[in-house]
Amino acid sequence: MNIENIKTFGELKKSGYAPKSIKEELRRNLLQKIMKKETPFVGIHGYELTVIPELERAILSKHNINLLGLRGQAKTRLARQMVGLLDEYIPVVEGSEINDDPFNPISRYAKNLMHDKGDDTPISWMHRDDRFSEKLATPDVTVADIIGDVDPIKAANLKLTYADDRVIHFGMIPRSNRCIFVINELPDLQPRIQVALFNILQEGDIQIRGFAVRLPLDIQFVFTANPEDYTNRGSIVTPLKDRIGSQILTHYPEDIKTARTITEQETEEAIKTKSNIYVPDLAKDVLEQISFEARENDFIDAKSGVSARLSITAFENLLSTAERRALHSGEEKTSVRLGDFIGIIPSITGKIELVYEGEQEGISQVAQQLIVDAVNTTFKEKFPKIEKLTKDGDADPYAEIVSWFFEENDFELLDSYSDEEYKTELDRIIPLQQLIEKYQPETSKNDSYFLKEVVLWALAENKKLSKFSLGNGLHFKDLYGSYISGL
Repeated sequence: MNIENIKTFGELKKSGYAPKSIKEELRRNLLQKIMKKETPFVGIHGYELTVIPELERAILSKHNINLLGLRGQAKTRLARQMVGLLDEYIPVVEGSEINDDPFNPISRYAKNLMHDKGDDTPISWMHRDDRFSEKLATPDVTVADIIGDVDPIKAANLKLTYADDRVIHFGMIPRSNRCIFVINELPDLQPRIQVALFNILQEGDIQIRGFAVRLPLDIQFVFTANPEDYTNRGSIVTPLKDRIGSQILTHYPEDIKTARTITEQETEEAIKTKSNIYVPDLAKDVLEQISFEARENDFIDAKSGVSARLSITAFENLLSTAERRALHSGEEKTSVRLGDFIGIIPSITGKIELVYEGEQEGISQVAQQLIVDAVNTTFKEKFPKIEKLTKDGDADPYAEIVSWFFEENDFELLDSYSDEEYKTELDRIIPLQQLIEKYQPETSKNDSYFLKEVVLWALAENKKLSKFSLGNGLHFKDLYGSYISGL
């Protein structure tokens, strides 16, 4: 029988439907996915051997869960994906505020209705997408918000005294009965509010004002918390931590490949919209490296973390910077240049928290240095180390490039250059092309121009060349050539 045809409690019993608690529901459906070798958490990358196995163990153990990690580590996404482990539909007593199970009604409304109508009690079907509730913990959250309170308006309308439990207005948690309920940033919740959760987690019941209301709620709790919050804004009270079955530590991507996968997944729409922008493979590596550099930078507060959203928004800005440049040049297509990375600075400055020394340096300056550091790190993976001094007889692979700049004494890469002008200008540096052919011979023609810029930036960072910003582009020249020429 299709569930659409089941309208009453009597029909539901005849269908053979067996009620389950939400934790049993999650456990059973997860077991089935594991046995079928299906992935329960789609689009979550880098957690395959760490977070996801721990989360699966917690669900199999029927635990309430605390996801502990810095910002931008997919904690909320993990919680939302648990919805996929619920049954597609569950029956509820029609009209119930707290999604009463017809086999085990707990509210006064549902009990009275079933007492009066018995097997004719009407039921409705609740889809799993409607079984997810989320609350951001803020200092102004009250017990009334999340658990409930006496409603004087209801008492007046129904002409009830405050001794009647029908004057109760249920909060978010009772209304999330038989659902997944997520409290984000748990340490931000005031201690007295956290204390109100004790009985709900341990016994499953609630108390509202003076009413001895026993509601054995059936809820899967998922909490998220940032370790920074434990010192900066608050803490999770110890008795509450003791009642949370599993605490799972999340983390940032551990390698560039995983980080790239996440960014490409989250910017899929932007990539489709701007299909006329070609992005060299190395540009994607440099972009991801910026986040890795930021997490190690002494000017940036490590306890605050560097969200994966930095790379995502930076990539979108990078595409837009190239798109804007192409529009001004009147070109339909273009390729991302290293110079375009200046356009991602606003994406960086809003995603990092500086320590005192960083504040003195200036957030824009720190962001620019992160880009340079990322370029330098990427360069070191592909080319020999740039030595400040070379011994007699040792060949310097960069000597001919430096000599070229000494002789030319002038080289500019302007934003206003068309793609053809940009490539022609870089092709002038013959030793640069020879260096790439020697150390990175598999680089495609399209990608080689971006790689040439990487070499020039790295030489400038290592004091072999000088690099100046012109506002509308960059000017490179030999470090001492102009001074010697002047003499």
